[in-house]
Amino acid sequence: MKFTQFIKTKGAIAAIIMGIFYSLAMLGIFLPGYTAIPGNIDKLPIAIVNDDAGEYGVKIAGQLQENLPFKEIDTNLSNKQALEDLEKNDLALVVHIPETFSANMKEGKTSSSIDFTMNEAGATVVSSSMNSIVTQINNQISAQFSQQTAQGVLMNLHVPEKQAAELAEKIETAYVGNIVTINDIPNGMHHNMLPMFLTMAGYVGAMIGAMQLVGAFKASRGKASKTRLFIYVQVAALFIAAVSSLAAAGLAYLVNEPSGDLFFSLLGQQVLNYMVAFNFTAILIFLVGEGGMILNLPILLIQTIANGATITREMMYLPYEWMSYISPMYYSVQAYFANLYGSISPSPYIWSMVMIGLVAMLINIAIVTFLHKPMPVEVLETEDVKNAAEVTA
Repeated sequence: MKFTQFIKTKGAIAAIIMGIFYSLAMLGIFLPGYTAIPGNIDKLPIAIVNDDAGEYGVKIAGQLQENLPFKEIDTNLSNKQALEDLEKNDLALVVHIPETFSANMKEGKTSSSIDFTMNEAGATVVSSSMNSIVTQINNQISAQFSQQTAQGVLMNLHVPEKQAAELAEKIETAYVGNIVTINDIPNGMHHNMLPMFLTMAGYVGAMIGAMQLVGAFKASRGKASKTRLFIYVQVAALFIAAVSSLAAAGLAYLVNEPSGDLFFSLLGQQVLNYMVAFNFTAILIFLVGEGGMILNLPILLIQTIANGATITREMMYLPYEWMSYISPMYYSVQAYFANLYGSISPSPYIWSMVMIGLVAMLINIAIVTFLHKPMPVEVLETEDVKNAAEVTA
């Protein structure tokens, strides 16, 4: 057989097509998706809470609104409500000007500060970007107040040395920015990426499992009813989910060492993650057979951006944002962030996953019921007996 003949075989042609297709799919999905960083940083919602009725507080609040690179700035929230929204990642940053800010600035008794609060238990780009922006803003405010204080000092020429030293110290400590982080994540990129890695491990395993188990379903047609085979598929998937999730959770504890009291909740979520992803990816395989796997991979690639581990919904372009609302990966990642590092309940995300899983299962039931023609079991059993008799004869 010559190479030219081999390269024209069905398998070789399919490999060529798949190589080209997935190269284009991966680059065509990833490259446009990640152009949102840092271009869409300005879409992140933040809150400025000014509890200071003095001139300095009003002035700083106005300057922050003008200078901060965000389009959506809420100035009507209380500090308590803003911090609650931050916990839920509905806000990316809370700037709080305390009620004593102007008084402290005028009296110069203590350093005046503004609180910049960020939530680390969320998309990695958000926390890193907020840190960079807050540092710049703090430097600008510090320079501004130091300059204003220095002008006051210059008006007091020929002051004694001791008083001059006190005034110099006053210049240096006129303003101190207070950066506050809630839900701190331990050092190490493996901690930041654990929610995404756990989710992807379950999702990819479930996608491959869906291809294999649906293939077994079709190969077994006629040996049992469609209903029984569908139940067998779900039970087998649940068994695989339990075993693979136990292995995933064990490895996560070995490397990341999360809190021991989280083990069973993480294990339960990983099992749920597998089952939801299984039924979600099985839809296309039940519908079009092995070709469904070709379509499932681009959907997986889209979800790696739309899952919210790197960028938030507010930063995503519309196709990725739309996918996040029906994506098992998005809700799984957010639930893991809340469970592992957050201080809010993961229940809303868990229930969203359950809803997606139930809808996907109902779609699969409908496909099997209406599109897969029944094959009478009795006929095949009779043929098996007949074939066995012929072999015996």
